[in-house]
Amino acid sequence: MTGVLDGIRVLDFGRWIAGPYCAHILASFGADVVRVERPRGEDDRYLMPVTAHGEGAQFLQCNGGKRALSLAMTAPEGRDVMRRLIARADVVVANYSPNALKHFGLDYETLTGIRADIILATASAFGTDGPMAERIGFDGVGQAVSGAIYLTGEPGAPYRAATAPIDFSTSLSLAYGTLAAIIGRMRTGEGAHVEASLVGTSLNITNQILMEEATGFRHREPTGNRSPMSGPSDIFRASDGWFIMQVIGQKVFERWCRLIGREDLVADPRFASDDLRGENGAELTRIMQDWCEGRSRDDCVRILSEANIGCGPVLAPSEVCDDALGLRSTFLHEVPFPGSDPVPIVPPPARLSRGSVPLDRPPLLGEHSEAVLADYGFTVDEIAALRAGGTI
Repeated sequence: MTGVLDGIRVLDFGRWIAGPYCAHILASFGADVVRVERPRGEDDRYLMPVTAHGEGAQFLQCNGGKRALSLAMTAPEGRDVMRRLIARADVVVANYSPNALKHFGLDYETLTGIRADIILATASAFGTDGPMAERIGFDGVGQAVSGAIYLTGEPGAPYRAATAPIDFSTSLSLAYGTLAAIIGRMRTGEGAHVEASLVGTSLNITNQILMEEATGFRHREPTGNRSPMSGPSDIFRASDGWFIMQVIGQKVFERWCRLIGREDLVADPRFASDDLRGENGAELTRIMQDWCEGRSRDDCVRILSEANIGCGPVLAPSEVCDDALGLRSTFLHEVPFPGSDPVPIVPPPARLSRGSVPLDRPPLLGEHSEAVLADYGFTVDEIAALRAGGTI
């Protein structure tokens, strides 16, 4: 099956999530993506191991559809190989600080000296400008410095998200920027440096709250699971579990009032708008919690769903894996992996009716080294010499 990016060659020097998942998205649209890593493997390959070879869950999620080349990148011979690869590539993906990019010869100036129309896609922690540009950071740092962690949890007890929303959001931004750069090169013949950062992503997400703070209109404090911007919007306890309900907008609020038999709340001035319902949300949460008493989680969700009110059960990972709500059978693909049982992997969230491709499994370390080098113009003798010398 041909993807919309068929014929586009991508060299992925990314690590962890932000870079690799961007390249994974490009692979899902048909690009030939080669993950380049050191012969012993990178740390991100083995975090959260779930296969017989030790590959981790994070690696499996972020590297499907790629080929793998192992390369001693800092050795002189490895540097020569990198230059020859870059000369034939369309896109280079990397998530390093500006100085680290220069160290590996992956900065934009160096790359354009090898191929003038190259597209470089980079993700960093703090961006490439400003006093923090050389600082490293992961998802939690982005959450922390943007105000997100401060507002999560209870007063005096901040919490970060248990997942990595900033990493994955940065990957998505980097991917759409790269797609735009590919379109731009098709039109103008010129490459580009596409940049994204964890902190830039996180500040985008908290921007609305920052506007309130900067204008002096409102100073937010943490409110636990209760939304301060509408209501009732909270996580509620049923007789056998928890569920979330989010009432946003006047029509939905009126439907909720009718459902619980409290039409009088519609005329209550404390609840006349989403903002007021957020400010007085503690009372609405109490009323809703009373309604939940004696009802099971699934009954609460069923009744609310039938009334067209946004809600969902708070599922444990085990429930998702057991196909609660049909999530596993709908969204997770059982992907075979050498020496292991199939692993459930969720494909990238966007797909095309025409132009997306089924992704192959993530690659073993160096699995395609010889084939990749041959495709990039290396001779059989050159490849044999690189193998004998430990470069690949």
